[in-house]
Amino acid sequence: MTSHSHTHGPAGGHSHGPDGNHGPTTDETRHRQRQALLIALVANAGFLVAEIAGGLAFNSLALLADAAHMASDVFGLAIALGAQALMGRPATSRHSFGLKRAEVLGAQVNGLLLVGVSIWIIVEAIGRLDAPADVKGGGVIVVASLGLLVNLGSALLLWRAQGASLNMRGAFLHMASDAAGSVATIIAGVAVLVWNADRVDPIVSMLVSLLVLWSCWGLLRDTTNVLLEGTPRHIDPDLVRAAIEQQDAVEAVHHVHLWSVASDEPALSAHVVLAGEVTLHQAQERGDELKAMLIDRFGIDHSTLELECHPCDDPLTDPGQRTHDHA
Repeated sequence: MTSHSHTHGPAGGHSHGPDGNHGPTTDETRHRQRQALLIALVANAGFLVAEIAGGLAFNSLALLADAAHMASDVFGLAIALGAQALMGRPATSRHSFGLKRAEVLGAQVNGLLLVGVSIWIIVEAIGRLDAPADVKGGGVIVVASLGLLVNLGSALLLWRAQGASLNMRGAFLHMASDAAGSVATIIAGVAVLVWNADRVDPIVSMLVSLLVLWSCWGLLRDTTNVLLEGTPRHIDPDLVRAAIEQQDAVEAVHHVHLWSVASDEPALSAHVVLAGEVTLHQAQERGDELKAMLIDRFGIDHSTLELECHPCDDPLTDPGQRTHDHA
């Protein structure tokens, strides 16, 4: 006998953590995320014009570098907001999980944008080391200080709403890197104003860009892992397998696959050999118990369990009843 047990957490269902606590529904969480992205987008777009004007007026590469990050932020926040909107679209016959991975693509695009901008700034800064420009430190400090307020406010807003979403993490990295850039730009402005050290401006720009590149590495690594259907980084597959095998109703487990539907929605499929002779009704009950355990202990709302009375490679199993891995 072979029985299938399959579940998907509803789009508006409760979220579950490894400790089994219930949090806000998925819809509520994503609504807050969209609101946070919209507020950050409006604030940064409004300040972008002032920062570009200030960089040109005060001849500061550090300020223009921060404005370049701000421009990429505005574009990146728009991408993140669009990705969040796509995630809310219902599933169709052609997209059975909906468009939930749009947020992973959005996060990856944001990471690549930050890498491109950072490399451009480093190249420009190297050129200015040989021929430093005359930077107006006072104006730089004023504009960068205003930018710092916008960046810190936006970063805090996104950090509080990000949850486990890589899309929100990418947007937060944009804001956090710009906040670091604003601090560095203020330092450069003080150095120019007090010591007339024009070379501090491009040096600070390079340091900020290197920090951004380092931050982007983790984001690009994690988004690529999701797109390649790798095991979620916060879930140990050996622990999941052991947790299933330790259940009284389970004799063995094999063909275990873990991946992410979206960055904050882990999924699992597995073949589970049940202990003893069981009826279809008993098999369904044991399957439900296993799914509840996976939700409570690991937060896995999407699980597909193939319940078997014999391992699928058992020579005693009727060939007509053998199952095939369909993860």
